[in-house]
Amino acid sequence: MNFLVIGDSCLDVFRYGKVERLAPEAPIPIITPEREESNPGMAGNVVRNIKALGHTADIITNLNEIKKIRYVCSKYNHLLLRIDENDKCKPINHTTLTNIIFSNYDAVIVSDYDKGFLTEDNINFISNSHPLTFLDTKKKLGNWANNISYIKINTVEYKLNQNILLQNSKLFNKTIITKGNKGCDYQHKNYPTQEVAVKDVSGAGDTFLSGLVVEYARSRNIFSAIDFAQDCTTIVVQKSGVSTI
Repeated sequence: MNFLVIGDSCLDVFRYGKVERLAPEAPIPIITPEREESNPGMAGNVVRNIKALGHTADIITNLNEIKKIRYVCSKYNHLLLRIDENDKCKPINHTTLTNIIFSNYDAVIVSDYDKGFLTEDNINFISNSHPLTFLDTKKKLGNWANNISYIKINTVEYKLNQNILLQNSKLFNKTIITKGNKGCDYQHKNYPTQEVAVKDVSGAGDTFLSGLVVEYARSRNIFSAIDFAQDCTTIVVQKSGVSTI
């Protein structure tokens, strides 16, 4: 299957090092760098996971590089510091959006980290251009998302949107709320996940979204898609860094 991902992307950088003492001038850890790993993040990580599942994916994303740099204690995998560079990006060119041949794709995924690449009108246009669209957004939801097929948000985003979702049953009935080790909620029902030793949750939401879309495009069954997405997430949280399935 072939998918299209549209949204903000970044470069995820992990700088691992040895931590053995605190700085004498402040109660902060001193890290001695040992190694560095980097990979595409945000919308780029969604693409990585779709490809890891054996499918093809195109991406339309920002040209300027957003960078998330994490400093990690290599012994315990503890995150010590995160630095976000160039945290905003230029908006998508409207001509680029209108020139997309949406019929070439089995589904379209909007991975909107709200860094400036997509507007609400852009997302509404995308949802009206393909019969199967998925949305993961940091924006406050509204009628502009009514034609999205399924929406994925986390518990923090749900609190932001709770009143809107309770008042708009059309949005609520298509929204999946991920809750970390408590599984996810969909239409007032909780879907538990397997308990595992968690190393890193970075990028887990991207993995869930990728698994959800791939399985739903195959089966057209949202319940098996949720189960598959949670299985995928269970795999990656047991790995260090932003990992793929």
